[in-house]
Amino acid sequence: MKASERYEKVLQRFEHEMPTPATELHYSSPYELLVAVILSAQCTDKRVNMITPRLFEAFPDAFALAKATPEEVYELIKSCSYPNNKTRSLLGMARRLVDEFGGVIPDDFDSLISLPGVGRKTANVILSVLFNRPAMAVDTHVFRVADRIGLTTNSRTPLKTEQALTARIPEDLIPRAHHWLILHGRYVCKARKPLCDKCFLNDLCRAYPKFQREEKRRAELAKLKP
Repeated sequence: MKASERYEKVLQRFEHEMPTPATELHYSSPYELLVAVILSAQCTDKRVNMITPRLFEAFPDAFALAKATPEEVYELIKSCSYPNNKTRSLLGMARRLVDEFGGVIPDDFDSLISLPGVGRKTANVILSVLFNRPAMAVDTHVFRVADRIGLTTNSRTPLKTEQALTARIPEDLIPRAHHWLILHGRYVCKARKPLCDKCFLNDLCRAYPKFQREEKRRAELAKLKP
């Protein structure tokens, strides 16, 4: 199957199955989304959503967070991964946001990545979710799913995957495609045990035949056991 044909069919399936995908992070303002995305690095959205209500109650905007002490922030986020690093990132981000941007989340990539704790992936999430820009944030789910399905080939880095996807996905679909790939990787195309038989893309998926062979081998070995 040609790459263009695979992309077209995969995107059509996603549009049919998930017409209105959205982030699972809970937020009610641009500031809250930025904080949640910083916290979500190597941490589940579920855990982040457990942490943020108390954090946002204590520090409802960048101005309040900029005045916080490391001890105050750490106490509220200590159950997430890397709380020390994220405490520093959140405080640095808030102070830079207040000092240089008047507390307003910038809407351009270069300004976003100038904020402490904001790398390429986080900046792309903000641009995509808040501003509906054609930015593809590549996390572990996107990296894995794109390769398994066959949307990318030999993309060894998140940046290469991002470039491959944005080159072929129509700009107006990129914000949704970001969520499609994340959610598919989270609930169906799981890392260790993908749910291939329940996947609406299995007939298009490059990796599906391999998983079928592995399942058949496991079933045959199970029959040989006494």
